[in-house]
Amino acid sequence: MTCDSPRGPDTKTVSGGASASGAAVGVAASRRLGREFGKLWTASSTSAIGDGISLTAAPLIASTLTDDPRLIAGVTMALTLPYALFGIPAGVLADRVDLRRSMARIDFFRGGLVLMFALSVAFGWAGLGVMYGCFFLIGTCETFFRNASQILVPSVVADDRLVDANGRLLGAQTAANQFVGPLVGSALFVLAPAVPFGLDSVTFFVSAVLLTRLRTTTPHDRVAPAERPGLLADMTTGARWLMRHRLLRNLSLTAGAINLVYTGSLAVLVVYAHKVLGLGDLGYGVLLACQAIGAVAAAKLSPLLVRRIGGEWTLVCVVTTMAVGDAVIWQTSTAWVVGFALALGACASITWDVVVVVLRQTIIPPSLQGRVNSIYRLFAWGAMPVGAGLAGVVSKGLGATAVYGLGAGIMAAVAVRLVIGARRHWFADAQAQKL
Repeated sequence: MTCDSPRGPDTKTVSGGASASGAAVGVAASRRLGREFGKLWTASSTSAIGDGISLTAAPLIASTLTDDPRLIAGVTMALTLPYALFGIPAGVLADRVDLRRSMARIDFFRGGLVLMFALSVAFGWAGLGVMYGCFFLIGTCETFFRNASQILVPSVVADDRLVDANGRLLGAQTAANQFVGPLVGSALFVLAPAVPFGLDSVTFFVSAVLLTRLRTTTPHDRVAPAERPGLLADMTTGARWLMRHRLLRNLSLTAGAINLVYTGSLAVLVVYAHKVLGLGDLGYGVLLACQAIGAVAAAKLSPLLVRRIGGEWTLVCVVTTMAVGDAVIWQTSTAWVVGFALALGACASITWDVVVVVLRQTIIPPSLQGRVNSIYRLFAWGAMPVGAGLAGVVSKGLGATAVYGLGAGIMAAVAVRLVIGARRHWFADAQAQKL
């Protein structure tokens, strides 16, 4: 899971199938936040299970092909590199196309891609090169999909309910992605390595169908096709807007530092679990599942915390908690303590997303959401492949525990920076500018 991510490193934010229990909870959610939000919640929560299954099995396959942490971390690098390469064009396209139709086509493509990868695993063709190529393409699709999905949330929920809606959506996605998914994925991997990916491909196909059933409002100020400037001009417009907005500019750089640490820590977690904690493949899945406890807590805690102490000081608490979590993992080799630290980190990450995503949804003009968000993510997500690569190098040279020690130091420095911003009333100034 990363900052400004409905997930972990990757969930299908507006997608998935519906189980009986998921539908029941979705109906309950819809009574409070609207029927369309209930559809979105049910679909995305169920779909996140498929991603959790696949993203748990991928490092396990890589660890059977090599014991070099740099090559294992390469899977995460391949998945996140497109965020830096294609983030800006994806944001421009998100402001130009029919979002639901484009997202459905992407999910059909990803479903076919993951299905082919599952077959390659089943027949023994899936080497590291095949894995890198497959996950690079998945990440490329996800770059557009994530941008588009966040733009849709304000189209199904009123502005004054965005904190609650994003909290429930992100919390449920993470619980499915990092609790049910890892447990099922690690168990299915033990049964047969290809099965987790086959199941994930099904969720992509179901997602594509359900996207056509979601009814959203269309922003009234989208630029008509005949009036649109060129792609380069569109990119420049988004960059200028973000660079002039002090708060969002600073938050994008801060999110980059956080994602550098968080992605790196997850990229070598399988190595840490096997070599330091002595866990097997199923134990690794259980360790990942511990994050869901924090995600569920965040869904309830984050709106209360924001209302009690404000968004600025909530972010200070978030990053301080992340620093403490990394320090705990650095200093211990007890599995249950590490699981508790991962739960803390997940709770903090979801809370960050709730605060910052809502801030962007309310401050950025609707017609610029895609373009400005793409520039924001260039800084925030562009650090992810760098973090994965650096973590692999550090783990190879100094051991996996060193990754978490360095992460704790970086997070402590970021927390100090956020304290300075909170004392200067960043959020209040931003709201005043908007008014």
